[in-house]
Amino acid sequence: MGNGRRPGIHKADGRTGGGPGPKGEGKGRGKGKGTTGGALQGVNLGTEISASLVVFLVALPLCIGVAVASGAPAELGIITGVIGGLVVGMTPGSTLQVSGPAAGLAALVAETVEANGIAMLGVIVLGSGILQIVLGMIRLGRMFQATSIAVVQGMLAGIGLPLMFSQSYPLADAAAPGTAIENILGFPAHVVDTFMNAQTAIAALLGIATVVLSFVWKKVPGPVKKIPAALVAVGLGIVVASLPGVEVKTLQVGNLLAAIQVPGPEQFAGLADPAILTAIVTFTVIASAESLFTAAAVDRMHSGKRTQFNSELIAQGAGNTICGMLGSLPMTAVVARSSANVQSGAKTRISRTLHGLWLLAFALLLPGVLALIPISVLAGVLVHSGWKLLAPEQFPTMWRQDRGEFAVMVLTTGAIVATALLEGVLIGLAAGIVLAALRMSQTSVEHRVEGDTAKVVMKGNATFLRLPKLIDALEAVGAAGTPRIRLDLMGVTHLDHACRSQIEEFVTQKRADPDMRVELLMPDGLAAPKKPKTSKESKASKYAKASTSDHAQRAAGQPAAPAPSARDRRFPEPSAGPDPTADPGAVPGPSAEWYYLDPYPLDGPADPGPYDGYPGVTGIPDGLDAFDDSRWGETRR
Repeated sequence: MGNGRRPGIHKADGRTGGGPGPKGEGKGRGKGKGTTGGALQGVNLGTEISASLVVFLVALPLCIGVAVASGAPAELGIITGVIGGLVVGMTPGSTLQVSGPAAGLAALVAETVEANGIAMLGVIVLGSGILQIVLGMIRLGRMFQATSIAVVQGMLAGIGLPLMFSQSYPLADAAAPGTAIENILGFPAHVVDTFMNAQTAIAALLGIATVVLSFVWKKVPGPVKKIPAALVAVGLGIVVASLPGVEVKTLQVGNLLAAIQVPGPEQFAGLADPAILTAIVTFTVIASAESLFTAAAVDRMHSGKRTQFNSELIAQGAGNTICGMLGSLPMTAVVARSSANVQSGAKTRISRTLHGLWLLAFALLLPGVLALIPISVLAGVLVHSGWKLLAPEQFPTMWRQDRGEFAVMVLTTGAIVATALLEGVLIGLAAGIVLAALRMSQTSVEHRVEGDTAKVVMKGNATFLRLPKLIDALEAVGAAGTPRIRLDLMGVTHLDHACRSQIEEFVTQKRADPDMRVELLMPDGLAAPKKPKTSKESKASKYAKASTSDHAQRAAGQPAAPAPSARDRRFPEPSAGPDPTADPGAVPGPSAEWYYLDPYPLDGPADPGPYDGYPGVTGIPDGLDAFDDSRWGETRR
């Protein structure tokens, strides 16, 4: 062999065969891969515009609702939403996350406005924005990457469940009682009251129709299904609301420019008050945590570019700084509109930026159009978004995968429903840390480049607390530019769901490149569930072990085993391994590297010819999985 390698044996990289495929092979594989040659090349502009309209329809009632809950004019909520789209939407950090008025700060904003007046709100938000920029510049944003996937999924469910119940009230033109618990407990009586009145019943039917339409619209045949379901529902709602005798509530938006309150010298003089400084710090901590926890959740929803946490924190700070200058509400990233953005097929920042433009255009230039939209229809859009966030199918999935993480997920969801977003997430994080402390020990993650191979070697118990270091190592080997990447997890004794997901995403992404070879070495206990052994597989394992044993005997100067029969030459009986009395130099030491047997040569599944000293063996049976160690076992060299 001209390449100096034995036929049919080479390092496992997840592909059968030995070399890269033909030129151009594998194009189009993988999700979210960008194209070179321009920022808009490969972007489906129609999908981006469609997604921006869906996000606009989701954001509009949220902006108004958060503003009212904060004790501020509804117009200030829209101003914050516009800044979240046009300013934060165009900045680096996250690609698909959408920002707007901070629902998690609504109660605190209401208290602040009541104590200090609406004029002081701008100074507090301005100070919070500047502080966020400072925190991002000193790179504190990355600490939020150490988040358990169970906490993230619990957070999404904890947001989705209260969102569904809270929006069920405006869906019937009624006001929600208050907290999430109050909304849930009052739901049965609300249903009875709704259908006691003809007008509220009409509003409820409009909202219910919107929810149903959102679920079934993608199954509609023909090109009409490309129109966003939310946009179709709004159109139908406007038609119904305009019918004689129908009196359902519609949106009411005032003058945006008149609502702006730029802070003056009197307001800035309030910075000498310790209570104002305390409010600035509190706003900063809650807004930063809510935004970056949301970023971690949104990253789990798509396969595109990951969030740069420090850049995102700076972007949020820039948005809040401008909001403060205009006397508007504080902003954070918002899961509901971010989820709608991802589910609508957005791939770039265009959609989230355009949603801010639609908010500005309709509120500033076409307020009469907004006044035609029934509130119940927008509430139905939010109920559908809440169901998507709840994702009830994730609970049994997590139960099957890891019951400890399942407990953390349920606790996080319950805590958010019972308290608030930030408090619930902190409770979930504390539970996750306790769980990890019970499982974890010292974990080492090393990465280096050796020749044409970039290596990551991990040992110990791998939990989500090591995610930042693992992500750094994977990014380092991914950027090394080598044609081979080896992830050696043979020393790992525990691999939790978060680390496994990160590794699997990395391997899948890199293997999509036909010129890249990725080796993933894992102990049997960490590998995916194996198929039951068949007699054919058992023989293949014996063949591999016997080959290793015969190597060691010949190296030690001992006679080889008697020539087997034609059948047994292909699958000899297993050997106990190298003779311990033989020359120590012939026996692999602790520094030996492990490889998996591959039945195919470098050029494909052709017959490799005589194998390793067995002139009668002309090949290795086709159809065997070279990467299932239950079939092939392991060997050293």
